[in-house]
Amino acid sequence: MLFQIITFLLDVVVGLLTGLCLLRLYMQAQRIPFSNPVGRLVFALTDWIILPLRKIVPASGRWDASSAIAAYLLQMLQYVLLWLMMGAGGGQALWLPWLALCGVLRVALSGCVGIVLIYTILSWVQTRSPIAMVMERLAEPLLRPVRKVMPLIGGIDLSPLVLLVLLQIALMVLGYVQAGVLM
Repeated sequence: MLFQIITFLLDVVVGLLTGLCLLRLYMQAQRIPFSNPVGRLVFALTDWIILPLRKIVPASGRWDASSAIAAYLLQMLQYVLLWLMMGAGGGQALWLPWLALCGVLRVALSGCVGIVLIYTILSWVQTRSPIAMVMERLAEPLLRPVRKVMPLIGGIDLSPLVLLVLLQIALMVLGYVQAGVLM
């Protein structure tokens, strides 16, 4: 039971920090200003790991490699700690980088689900807050490819629903691939 509690807490903390690093990467790629409450929160919680990495790996263009590396390193740290807690079996250490990559992809897909859900809820209540505008700018690039294929049905945009289903399928496939590595 203690192992499950530690694993849960580690997954929550590392997942949150990984998600914030990926959100920082995505916000910079979308050129969303960080002067809003979401941006300030992301900076406040990720500067401690990203700024030292920037000295080694500077940003290039729209993509901030240090944010991606930070997300990967956090996931790697989580899997190394879990591996050590389970007894540190020799051959399994080779799979830790792959598991960390799958962890980053899992957090990225879960983050996309969260962005689409929050955007959809905020679009129903028609709020004009800074957070709603940020969520719109984050969700639109994700929804655009689905909207090109999926027309409005009765004047209702079902693209968020379709995207959520596709993201859940991708999470299932990723879980299956990750479990296959562990077998």
